[in-house]
Amino acid sequence: MTDWKKQDQDAGTPLVSVIIPTCNGAGRLEQVLSGLERQSRPPDEILLVDSSPGAGTPIRRPGVRTIRIAPAKFDHGGTRTMAARQARGEILVFMTQDAVPADRQALARLLQPFADRRIAAAYGRQLPEADATVFAEHLRLFNYPARSAVRCWRDRRTLGIKTVFISNSFAAYRKQILAEHGFFPARLLFGEDSCTLARLLEHGYCVAYVGDACVYHSHNYSVAEDFRRYFDIGVFHAVQSGMLAKFGTPTGAGKRYVRSEISLLIRRKKYTLLPESMLRNLAKFTAYNLGKRYTLLPRRLSMRLSMNRRWWMNSGR
Repeated sequence: MTDWKKQDQDAGTPLVSVIIPTCNGAGRLEQVLSGLERQSRPPDEILLVDSSPGAGTPIRRPGVRTIRIAPAKFDHGGTRTMAARQARGEILVFMTQDAVPADRQALARLLQPFADRRIAAAYGRQLPEADATVFAEHLRLFNYPARSAVRCWRDRRTLGIKTVFISNSFAAYRKQILAEHGFFPARLLFGEDSCTLARLLEHGYCVAYVGDACVYHSHNYSVAEDFRRYFDIGVFHAVQSGMLAKFGTPTGAGKRYVRSEISLLIRRKKYTLLPESMLRNLAKFTAYNLGKRYTLLPRRLSMRLSMNRRWWMNSGR
């Protein structure tokens, strides 16, 4: 396992800002903020960017600053860039309103890799919540193993598209390096984190995956929601085909995922869920390939198939 504490002990203690986009998130967000307050290394500031309609997300806590934007103005990359420019921290930690720190050490552990000056970004492990279905649990187990790792540009030859896997549900970046490379791209369906990481890796920096920096974060998607999610992934890969050309296709990872899910169901003797697993993965495969060919579809149909319908209204595509 990577031992961050042995690296570059003279790096100092930078200011840390936590940035959380919110939309109608008061209930779960309270748990997130309470978890941050209890951290052994608490953030120096917390910025909420609230795009809720009406009165917004009513959060009143010391050290928490809320920036209100109109719902139609929310953009995965552009909104995070706007908040990043206003943040005081030298390290920017991005979270979502439903990613709850798993313990008091989550933030401190996420920050440890920055003692290594090669590291421009780090992201933590997402654990399934107590009510997670076996499919939601498997997704987290597959994408977020216990073992920490560092990935750099050269690793694309063996890891392919997985080299740029990262999640802004719980990820940290050096602000100066982000600023030097334009922060996050705007007007993307999603995937602003992977696009930015690809650019950082190409410029010689590395990313750390910190397996013991954990948050609870999972979604119990229905088959229809999985379909819409993978349609969007296909659209993203089509739009970012230039980036994919540098890192390879996701085909191998998809096959490993299906085998891993079936193996988990068999080990747990969840035989009755095998047909649902096959249906889900067929839906994902179909949706992904439709998404990659979205330019051939009527715009209205693409909007109906997408999980992020507002993007289609605002993107001009």
